[in-house]
Amino acid sequence: MTKLIPALLLALLTGCASLSNEKSDLAPTGKLRAAINYGNPVLASRGPGGEARGVSVDLARELARRLGVPLEVVPFDAAGKVTAAAKSGVWDIAFIAIDPVRGADTEQSTPYVVIEGAYLVRDGSPLRSNGEVDRPGRRIAVGKGSAYDLYLTRHIKQAELVRAPTSPKVVDFFLAENLDVAAGVKQQLEMDAQRVGGVRLLPGRFMVINQAMASQKGKAAGARYVREFVEEMKASGFVAQALERHHIQGAALAPKGDAAPD
Repeated sequence: MTKLIPALLLALLTGCASLSNEKSDLAPTGKLRAAINYGNPVLASRGPGGEARGVSVDLARELARRLGVPLEVVPFDAAGKVTAAAKSGVWDIAFIAIDPVRGADTEQSTPYVVIEGAYLVRDGSPLRSNGEVDRPGRRIAVGKGSAYDLYLTRHIKQAELVRAPTSPKVVDFFLAENLDVAAGVKQQLEMDAQRVGGVRLLPGRFMVINQAMASQKGKAAGARYVREFVEEMKASGFVAQALERHHIQGAALAPKGDAAPD
C-alpha cells in the first residue's frame, strides 16, 4: 500500500499538469472566449432577451465548465468573419465547418453535426435540379467566406459566384441583384423562402457541411482536448439532445470520427 502512494501522487500530478497545459491553450486569459456565429441558425441564435442559445453555445458552456473557467461569448454574423479573426486572438474556440482553407489557420476537431447545402431559385426559374446550376452565364449568390462559398469556389467550373456580405443576407442579395441561384444552408434558405415568397428550393443538396469546433493553430494540447471532447459529446448523447432541445431541423448528429473528404 505504501508503495502505491507515490505512484498515485505521480498520476495525480501528471493529470493536473496535463489539464494545466490544456487550460493554457484554450483559456489563456482565464476565460474561454467562444466565437458564436449567429449567421447559421442551425448552430446558434439569440433568445427573447438577446441571450446566446443553440447547440454550439451548449457545447461552449460545457467545455468551459470542464475547464473550470467562465465562458465569454464573442458574437459574429458570418462564419467567414470568424475564420478571418482566427489570428487576431479575439477567440479561443469557434464553431465552423471543416474546410482545408480554414484548416490552414485553425485546428479543427472531428465534426459534431452535419448540415446540408442547398440551392434556391425563383418560382419561374427553368432550373429543376442541382446538376443544371453550373452552366455558362448563370450567377450564384453565396455568403462571402462561408463553407459553401469555399466549396463552390473549388467545384463550380462554368457559373459565376457572386458574394453577399454574410450568409443571412444571401437571399435578399440574390433578389436585389437579380441573380439566378442562391446557395446556402438548407434550413436558412427554407426560412427565407417562407419570408420572401415566390422562390423555391431545388431538390436534394449540393454538399454536406461538417460542422466542427476549432481552436488556435499550433496549440496541440488544446486541440487534442477539443477533439476528445467533441467525440465524447457525440457518444454521450449531448449533441443529439441539444439538437432536440433547440428544435433544430435539417441537421443530424455527425458519425464517430473524422468527416469523409468532399
